[in-house]
Amino acid sequence: MPLFCASFAAEVPLALVQNRRNIFTPNHVGSVCCLFFHNKSRPSSSKPLVSLSESNQTHPSSTMETQNKLVLTPSEPEEYSKKLEVAVRVVQMACLLCQRVQESLLSKSDDQVQSKDDKSPVTIADWSVQATVSWVLSEFFGSKNVSIVAEEDIQVLSGADAGGLLEAVVKTVNECLSEAPRFGLKGPVLALRTTDVLEAISRCNSTGGATGRFWVLDPVDGTLGFVRGDQYAVALALIEDGEPVLGVLGCPNYPMKKEWLSYQNGYRRTISKLSPSTSESGDKGCVIYAWKGSGKAWMQPLLHGEKKLVWPNSARPIHVSSIDNPALATFCEPVEKANSSHSFTAGLAHSVGLRNQPLRVYSMVKYAAIARGDAEIFMKFARAGYKEKIWDHAAGVVIIQEAGGVVTDAGGHPLDFSKGIYLEGLDRGIIACAGAKLHDKIIRAVDASWGSSSL
Repeated sequence: MPLFCASFAAEVPLALVQNRRNIFTPNHVGSVCCLFFHNKSRPSSSKPLVSLSESNQTHPSSTMETQNKLVLTPSEPEEYSKKLEVAVRVVQMACLLCQRVQESLLSKSDDQVQSKDDKSPVTIADWSVQATVSWVLSEFFGSKNVSIVAEEDIQVLSGADAGGLLEAVVKTVNECLSEAPRFGLKGPVLALRTTDVLEAISRCNSTGGATGRFWVLDPVDGTLGFVRGDQYAVALALIEDGEPVLGVLGCPNYPMKKEWLSYQNGYRRTISKLSPSTSESGDKGCVIYAWKGSGKAWMQPLLHGEKKLVWPNSARPIHVSSIDNPALATFCEPVEKANSSHSFTAGLAHSVGLRNQPLRVYSMVKYAAIARGDAEIFMKFARAGYKEKIWDHAAGVVIIQEAGGVVTDAGGHPLDFSKGIYLEGLDRGIIACAGAKLHDKIIRAVDASWGSSSL
């Protein structure tokens, strides 16, 4: 049973009252997690703007009778419990937002796909997810206690000709937050204004670093896949003193059958040819999550239809593949050639003895594939001049590690998330494997082949 199989005995008020602080104490009672408050000065009239929904409450008396008998185990750190709980819920909510925007983009041609300075696409989903996640985290934990590193800014939205785009983002955010109770959260009492949405996006202005605690968000990882109706991910991680300590990956188009991952650039077109009863039966979409030191990673399905998220939401543990024979292993690599050398990985795969065709997948879904046991190796060797960003890897790294896998750079060193928004000091590339045996073989092959590469 996952740590966060929870019904909540009380609403969690926001830390919005000056000089007052709410301390949350998780108490695990079978499949029930209750949050009790120690707050001597909370006024009876204060009401939370965001809290865990009343729909997830249970009767407190039965909980109180048994909660004193329970003690948190080392694998269930009290300090991470409420953070991971909220993170999973808000990522679930963000995935619903993305699904609706993607359907809109694919069903009609509009001008809501923009280009950033590096020519990569950005959509209203990117800004809307960032605003939604930023607002929920800040309101739940208190804006003074939340620092976020995220990919998007408001430069495009603030342009003189961005009125229609900005209006669409504000509308999308408010529509998403209005459904927060379905996900066990409460949204704002009143709809957010344009200035509120811009502020929520702009609040994600942390530059990271080696000390302190900050969230890392990629609102839509793999935007190119997103606009093509293919794979993408909502990625949220928490970093403490330069190390990821929890990660959540929402993968709305991840098929439950491994074979469907092979249909690059045509996933939606292929799946749409199936009968409605099959294509809409909940056979795709999941949220995968883990926290450092637990030794476990969990997967729960996305919320479909009008259902409410009730924990454990059919969550189940996942683990990396046990395959360690290169001839049987499947390796993932990015779809785009612009920031990854397919020719080098092809030569590397041949030298190691990999026989299967590469699985080219957009976004951090590659990390999810390794963690879930659908593939065994992920290799990425960027071309000269390309710098890896922390939001493209943080959530995936902790999930694979807790699912039993290994993630390092090509020199065998852990990825360094302590140097700001980039993975500075990265040795050649990134290698993620289901086990140490495969990982060691890839490392040795890189050393043997690197001198002849053009990277």
